[in-house]
Amino acid sequence: MDQYSYIANSDAAYVDQLYQSYKQDPQTVDESWQQFFKGFEFSLTYGEKANGTHNGESAEAKSNGVSSNGSANGQTTATKPVDASHAEKEVSVASLIKAYRSRGHLLAKTNPLKERKNRQPRVDLPDYALSEADLDTVFESGKLLGIGPATLRVIMESLRKIYAGDIGFEYMYIRELDVKNWLRNKIEKEALVFMPTSDEKKRILEKLNEATVFENFLATKYLGQKRFSLEGGEVTIPALDTIISQAADMGVEEVMIGMAHRGRLNVLANILGKSYESIFDGFEGNVPEQVHGDGDVKYHLGYSSLTETKSGKQISVKLAPNPSHLEAVNPVVEGFVRAQADEEYKGDFTKIMPILIHGDAAVAGQGIVYEVTQMAKLAGYTTGGTVHFVINNQIGFTTDFEDARSSIYCSDVAKIIDAPIFHVNGDDPEAVIFCAKLAVEFREKFNRDVFIDMVCYRRYGHNEADEPKFTQPTMYNIIEKHQNPREIYKELLIKRGDVDAELATRMDTEFKKQLQDRLDRVKQKAEIPYKPLRLDRDWAELRFSEPKDFEKSPETGVPAEVLQTIGKALVKTPEGFKPLKQIDKLLKDRQTMLTDTKLVNWGTAELLAYGSLLLDGKPVRLSGQDVQRGTFSHRHAVLHDAETNLSYSSLDFIEDGQQKFQIYNSLLSEYGVLGFEYGYAMANPQALVIWEAQFGDFSNGAQLIIDQFIAAGESKWGIQNGVTMLLPHGYEGQGPEHSNARPERYLQLYADYNMVVANVTTPANLFHIMRRQLAWNFRKPLVIMSPKSLLRHPKCISPLEDLTKGSFQEIIDDSYAQAKKVKRVLLCTGKIYYDLLEKQQADQRDDVAIVRLEQLAPLPKNQLDAVLDQYKKAELIWVQEEPENMGYWSYLLRIGLTLPIISRKAAASPATGYPKIHTQEQADIVRRAFE
Repeated sequence: MDQYSYIANSDAAYVDQLYQSYKQDPQTVDESWQQFFKGFEFSLTYGEKANGTHNGESAEAKSNGVSSNGSANGQTTATKPVDASHAEKEVSVASLIKAYRSRGHLLAKTNPLKERKNRQPRVDLPDYALSEADLDTVFESGKLLGIGPATLRVIMESLRKIYAGDIGFEYMYIRELDVKNWLRNKIEKEALVFMPTSDEKKRILEKLNEATVFENFLATKYLGQKRFSLEGGEVTIPALDTIISQAADMGVEEVMIGMAHRGRLNVLANILGKSYESIFDGFEGNVPEQVHGDGDVKYHLGYSSLTETKSGKQISVKLAPNPSHLEAVNPVVEGFVRAQADEEYKGDFTKIMPILIHGDAAVAGQGIVYEVTQMAKLAGYTTGGTVHFVINNQIGFTTDFEDARSSIYCSDVAKIIDAPIFHVNGDDPEAVIFCAKLAVEFREKFNRDVFIDMVCYRRYGHNEADEPKFTQPTMYNIIEKHQNPREIYKELLIKRGDVDAELATRMDTEFKKQLQDRLDRVKQKAEIPYKPLRLDRDWAELRFSEPKDFEKSPETGVPAEVLQTIGKALVKTPEGFKPLKQIDKLLKDRQTMLTDTKLVNWGTAELLAYGSLLLDGKPVRLSGQDVQRGTFSHRHAVLHDAETNLSYSSLDFIEDGQQKFQIYNSLLSEYGVLGFEYGYAMANPQALVIWEAQFGDFSNGAQLIIDQFIAAGESKWGIQNGVTMLLPHGYEGQGPEHSNARPERYLQLYADYNMVVANVTTPANLFHIMRRQLAWNFRKPLVIMSPKSLLRHPKCISPLEDLTKGSFQEIIDDSYAQAKKVKRVLLCTGKIYYDLLEKQQADQRDDVAIVRLEQLAPLPKNQLDAVLDQYKKAELIWVQEEPENMGYWSYLLRIGLTLPIISRKAAASPATGYPKIHTQEQADIVRRAFE
């Protein structure tokens, strides 16, 4: 141990393992290691000198002919024997190279403001039993770097240039050998010689100039207004320009970007080409004439454009709108990209690429980043790899990075999916461009995620009215004196003779004049081009809804022969398929329903609805935890062979040419998965896109998506969306959480016809409401309080003929009570109806009518008035099983239905946890309803 540090010994063991693999099959090790072992093998002389026991060599290792420090017994290929000291140092140099590959990023000069200290990279010569006396010794290990036999001095210089310059590469944790080798070859061969062409340098300067002048212009013209500037991170613009151009050159036809508000205006103007007039108009506070809804602040808006790259390629570039929850847009972007890949590009992920732009504090601190990262390789959610670009300005609002994360880097989440990370100095545009090109190449080759962590700074506070020196005085003293990236790069180009000073000055002057001319047009009230956000051409065929659209639902019946065709598929399994006994019974029960009784239950009606849409050429996508079987074992859309576990989805085999049924059991995520499905529905208005919560309360974890996208997206951004949420709901004594899906939340969020909230009580009505989602020539989010016990309730069935005619029934009148006798009308929704019905039928109470509100929002007021008109003399009462402060009553009061309530008492908890108390409460509600 006196000759080796612990590290050297462990890395020597690593070399020994590689050598053993090489001896068995040279192709199992990287090509650089093959060259190393070919050119250098330890001599028999050294093996004899070491006596087979050097450094505690095991008998097993000796018998295999290899010592624990990597030496090999047997015939050497060298022209002369190698002495033991040099052999040991060859292993040490090889270990040093491996250490630089693994930990050199800790030395890299990625911070433009100051050097990071105390990172302990452990790449000093003494760590590997080497010294300065060895610097001029030639080592075969240079072959590992592709530079051939070289002196240690040259090897060290190469390692520092590659791994300890302005880029810190993290990739050695990647487990796939081919992926790691490809990256290493690209990094080690190209980083040493990378130099942009003359045109590329001018393009970088041009985009930097646009970014810088744009921010300066806004700062002087709109003093103190919020814009969340990009200053300090201006290299983002040439980086994005390069990513998009490189992607187009490699065959990508569409890019979807998601980002928070920092730098968004700059990206809109200088990447997507949104008119400066439109951006200035936002600062002037003017309202576009063609806007729909209430609008949003200028730094939350999205945009879509067809962009021409520097090489003349055209590529569609989209920026998704995003609320203030910084990373909330991530799953939306991924869902959008997946939908486009599925439909537009027939599953070819190389044609469309997602780009997510993060802040350092957000990517480290927001849980949605982890959820989306875990989706990256899952069959139902993969998008062929995402390019992540972190604008790492080393601060989160006012929080130092030391307080913002426990990990060394903000990007460490990438390691859970073996995604490489390129840390790069934001003051070195050419290094950033190298990373941008490499990232796109990697993504297109391997269809997996890659991270660029661009370390920069934020010139102002969180917004332009904020004073950063209150909390970071020393950092901002440095920033005040620090040149911006454009000036640094311009001086470098002039110094190298790459451009002349006149060109740089002319760029600046011309762009400032262009901005001023555009601003003058706005102030003169010149006509400003307004482009409403359209994320897909299919949306142009639809329109926004009107109040009259909700007075009666469109016809959604399906011919009986079509239902028979679907039904045959639902009861058939492939030849040789062996289902479980319970599944065999389920299939026979389906057969009985479809051909004998012609009365269908909930699960059968649901599958018939999906099948009918698939035959219409409409995609159906359903995801959530355990949706293939269904949490309550009612759906069984995917069957499994009892012996082989092979799966079979019957809805995929209705007839040739149909759409495939996309049904995916999701990861244990609500926020990420619902956001993904919202994005999917955003990209494909012709698809029925459904998220099912395992229990209704699980939607609590997705509240950000519900509040900021589903409920408000159309009003804020003019974006329609038809995503459907199935939230199991109903009081069956299953405790506080698993009873209540919090319907009051959705009813509180409802306004201006922004969504549909329903609690459906018949299989036929479920069938029609699902089909109505695509029958409308507009789109609305749909929230269904879906049942649990009703899935098998003997009275919760519908005649098959109810699916062949008619439409969704917003209100269902009582078919038992006699209108002239009725003294009391019980108005209700959902499962409580069946509890009330049981009491009504048992006591033969034809003087009490039970009227069901199947759709609560928008409330079908005219239909309700028509039904209640026949009970003019009767007392009207609202009955619900939810506590008084939950459920639907407060909503009904808000919209003008003033009526007494029978319910559970107001409570802090959604339901009791004691089954006996639940039963007593439920019985009490029913008793009071009929008193």
